[in-house]
Amino acid sequence: MLNELTNKKCVRCESKTPPLEKIELQSYLKKLRTSWELIDGKKIKHAFIFKTFPEAISFVDRVAEIAEAEGHHPNIHIYYNKVVIELRTHSVGGLSENDFILAAKFETILSPRPTQQP
Repeated sequence: MLNELTNKKCVRCESKTPPLEKIELQSYLKKLRTSWELIDGKKIKHAFIFKTFPEAISFVDRVAEIAEAEGHHPNIHIYYNKVVIELRTHSVGGLSENDFILAAKFETILSPRPTQQP
């Protein structure tokens, strides 16, 4: 399922770019199809659970391709069949639209859809 975020491209943020405000964060979270956890208003995180380790690694490979193409990179933690993605924009000290663009694009590669874990 595509949404307005998947049609956007990440743009370079500068240190003078302000992070998104709380009300903006809630609006962006609603645009995502899976439930991402907002942490301290400064990053979003989601755990994707797959049936096997190879499925998890295949997902990570595709995440890396998207991140590289967008020039915006997540923190990725792999625990056998569980992949935890954390997104934040370091240059702004919090979250930018780029983080939500990546989250939406990562969601488009979920096939088959993994089990979700909060």
